[in-house]
Amino acid sequence: MSGKDCGDHSKWCKLRKRFWRVLGCIVGFIILILLIILIIWLVLRPTKPRFYLQDAVVLQFNYTGPPNNLLSTVFQVTISSRNPNDRIGIYYDRIIVYAAYKNQQISLATSLPPMYQGHNDVDIWSPYLFGPNVPVAPYLCDALTQDKSSGFLILHVKIDGRIRWKVGSWTSDHYHLFVSCPAFLTFQNGRSGSGSTVRFQQMSACSVEV
Repeated sequence: MSGKDCGDHSKWCKLRKRFWRVLGCIVGFIILILLIILIIWLVLRPTKPRFYLQDAVVLQFNYTGPPNNLLSTVFQVTISSRNPNDRIGIYYDRIIVYAAYKNQQISLATSLPPMYQGHNDVDIWSPYLFGPNVPVAPYLCDALTQDKSSGFLILHVKIDGRIRWKVGSWTSDHYHLFVSCPAFLTFQNGRSGSGSTVRFQQMSACSVEV
């Protein structure tokens, strides 16, 4: 083997060693960053916000029945939200609220203004939910007719949004927020319509997914 070949081989070995050193430093730096994030996460123990349906007023509930199967509704709901974290704030960048019956949306989506919720803060919203002449799926017609006749109805007030966590000066990426609050409503004598007002007064805990 010539001296030139040995020199080229030695040079290649040095480059390979340098490459592995640089790669090792990069991997070590990434592991260190992930470890720091994990430690911060474990120390702060972020908890998803808690929601409660405090009140629901049915101002209108008219169902035309077959063949049109149209439902017109007006609700006013009162929802409270609490941030249970001691060191983490929450940005609500998008919040929409709507009513659903057996997983079918029966009102238009009402947007709430963006807001920031500080540590252990509680905020209350009281939006109106309007559902003018919403077509009801055929498979729900019998159930809705029976519920209306019996005067007992179970609806769900749902919230769809995008939130960010805030720790000090650091703010996370967006997370999807989905909330579902059961509302148990009773119409007197089984009657409902624009002339009746039904108030739901039992606070209900909501399921929250982030």
